[in-house]
Amino acid sequence: MDIIRSLDTMHALALGWRARGKKVGFVPTMGYLHRGHTTLIELMRQRCEILVVSIYVNPLQFGPNEDLSRYPRDPEGDSRRCEGAGCDILFMPDNLYPPDFRTTVSVGAVTTRWEGAERPTHFQGVATVVCRLFGLVQPTAAMFGEKDFQQFTVLQSMARDLAMGIEIVPGPLVRDHDGLALSSRNVYLSPIERHRALSLHRALFLIRDHTSTSAAERLAAGRAVLDCDGLDYLAIVDPDTLEPVDHIDRPLRAIAAARYGRTRLLDNVALEP
Repeated sequence: MDIIRSLDTMHALALGWRARGKKVGFVPTMGYLHRGHTTLIELMRQRCEILVVSIYVNPLQFGPNEDLSRYPRDPEGDSRRCEGAGCDILFMPDNLYPPDFRTTVSVGAVTTRWEGAERPTHFQGVATVVCRLFGLVQPTAAMFGEKDFQQFTVLQSMARDLAMGIEIVPGPLVRDHDGLALSSRNVYLSPIERHRALSLHRALFLIRDHTSTSAAERLAAGRAVLDCDGLDYLAIVDPDTLEPVDHIDRPLRAIAAARYGRTRLLDNVALEP
């Protein structure tokens, strides 16, 4: 595995691969990798000839009240995990944005609800950094985990709407032994907070397994078992538009964001009629 920090070196390599018609797989991350990330890397390894993983803590997706410096980092451990999962190129730039960088990417309606309502500048930052990474890496396919389901939908929409010619592949949400969705932020949970956080996926599983066709009834059942310090949202939505629905009559997604102490956790489950 090679580690590349230079933007010019990364881009030159990528253009060479493109000229030779190579299938380039890409897994963008912000580092502090866990089994959820390595699962994505291992799955993408099977789909490509050259596999690139990026690690970059993107300042554009952090709001004014979110502590960029608090985001966990482990570059040495991340490097070992990437190599063990089959990565060919680990792209770890110190800064993705030159001083005269002035472009932003806005995806529209799918960014306005849920995470977009709670963090108004977040998805513009996500779309901008991913678009820039796509330009530098020139992938034929990129994989994003379904744990951040709205983010996956936003990036899938961006790639489709801008005719990027990049396949956006969903990666499975991976859970810990106790059912908690794996997240880099789980490290912030105290033992008591982690125990209470188990109520998040239990609420979603109850919504998934409930027999009612009424979204309101399923959501009420989920809220009844949820134990958190603040619920930002709990909703059943159309997986393409992310608009809330009233009836369970087609494949849908239950999504949630809740706070445990200072830690904000996301989770979701697929629903079948």
